[in-house]
Amino acid sequence: MSARKAGDVPRDDGPGRGDSIRVDIWSDIACPWCYIGKRKFEIAVESFTARNAGAAPRVDVVFHSFELAPDLPLGPTRPIREYLKSDKGMGEREAGAELHRIEQIADKVGIDINFEVNSVANTVLAHQLLQYAKGYGKQREAKEALFAAHFTQGRNVSDLEELAAIAEEIGLDREPAVRALAAGDHLSAVREDEELARSYGIRGVPFAVINGEYGVSGAQEPEVLERVLERVWTEVRSG
Repeated sequence: MSARKAGDVPRDDGPGRGDSIRVDIWSDIACPWCYIGKRKFEIAVESFTARNAGAAPRVDVVFHSFELAPDLPLGPTRPIREYLKSDKGMGEREAGAELHRIEQIADKVGIDINFEVNSVANTVLAHQLLQYAKGYGKQREAKEALFAAHFTQGRNVSDLEELAAIAEEIGLDREPAVRALAAGDHLSAVREDEELARSYGIRGVPFAVINGEYGVSGAQEPEVLERVLERVWTEVRSG
């Protein structure tokens, strides 16, 4: 089992109740393993729900902010291959092989990651959009849209106007979203998430905490995640 006991996570939306399981996930928009991990978790939830047909709990997911490269400049982007060579010290062949491997893994879970159009970008504004969308019950849609924009469509998720367009695409009003992002209204929420991650010793993402008890690190296989959900659900039912 890849899950480990974790300290209680403060819950701004309330704990999982008797008919629900709460999942807190720290991840970054610019992390391909976070995108892959998100899809693997969704597959696990689908299987878990089918296995417990008629008695399955609601699985409530809250995404938390985590920046892997907070020092990247806002606005400008660089092709991912260039970044891996200049900043990570990879050779052309090594970088190409690693990116191809990730694309193949993503394809197996139905994700189209295209590193030919992907560029590295500062994600602090994107995380603020996630926080903004959360207030309108649209965080899940925002997370998926941002991942797709960054990894599939090659859009600049550090650009305010691009983020405004994404907000509009998921059904949010463009102008209020622009004002909130421009004013940094949700930057404090991003920083709180990151501080919470540090306090729990989270140094890499994706990282999930299930019902405030079990910590799962990395893009685990759906079978592993489903076993954790089953364990938690058994404990919830037993009181």
